[in-house]
Amino acid sequence: MKIIKPVFWSEKNFLSLLLYPLTVLTFLINLIKKFSVKKKFSIKTICIGNICVGGTGKTPLSIKIDKILKKKYKTVFVKKKYSDQSDEQSLLRSNGNLICTNYRDNGLKIAQKLKYDVAIMDDGLQEKSIKYDLTIACFNTSEGIGNGLLLPAGPLRENISAIKNYDAIFLNGEKKNKKLFLLLKKINNNLKIFEGKYVPLNIKNFNRNKKFIIFSGLGNPEEYERTLKKYKFKIKEKFVFPDHHKFSNSEIKKIKKIAKNNKLEIITTEKDYFRLNNKNKKNIKFLKVNLQIKNIKKFSRFLEERL
Repeated sequence: MKIIKPVFWSEKNFLSLLLYPLTVLTFLINLIKKFSVKKKFSIKTICIGNICVGGTGKTPLSIKIDKILKKKYKTVFVKKKYSDQSDEQSLLRSNGNLICTNYRDNGLKIAQKLKYDVAIMDDGLQEKSIKYDLTIACFNTSEGIGNGLLLPAGPLRENISAIKNYDAIFLNGEKKNKKLFLLLKKINNNLKIFEGKYVPLNIKNFNRNKKFIIFSGLGNPEEYERTLKKYKFKIKEKFVFPDHHKFSNSEIKKIKKIAKNNKLEIITTEKDYFRLNNKNKKNIKFLKVNLQIKNIKKFSRFLEERL
């Protein structure tokens, strides 16, 4: 979904209330999906998704789960093919095996035929026609559930009460959000809740005494900026584009010109770097991050118990 999250998604105001009647469409779509005939596959399936639009760490968590499980199982990423998500596809492919098809169930059929043990579904919680063995809903702790309203009045794909249907929650981000934690537990006290945050892997590649210009096309660019600031990057200019944005030559040329005129280093995210052509990659660095899971042993045991 190519969007820059509108400000009114953060809290209820005149615009969100004006759009509120349209949320009935989202509600009806979800209601119809509930009655879908669920297909069960012999391959074990783990679905990592979100119910809140924006960057919640689905892909990094998918990669982390793959690293945990591939020591024992033959794993594969299965992802629905979207033309504007080549960055995520490239990132997954660089970390493991990937099957990318127009329909998720076709991807699972291929995975079964190739005799994989576990299929890790990056996104797909709203795909109600598949019976997953394990479902994990991701949230960004800084964004929480925004104003708590359904699309288009708010950022929710489903009502927050839908989390009672999922097996676990993953809270991702630098900021603690006790209010979100308590809300989730109130809905389902038996929910397994895990936490994580981003840790840079290539921090030594940067001279943080210099000044930087940053750009990104993410669902949650604020989290990326928070990570940079935590590690003392001096950010003087920034450009925020819609999620999965395809950067034009003129946009990159403009960023490079500003960087040159102001003696700034250019830095972006790994996902955004994958979307650049070879020419535009010149003089641009990316911060490579690892998702660090709190109590990784407990999380690993949880995965094992469900397989």
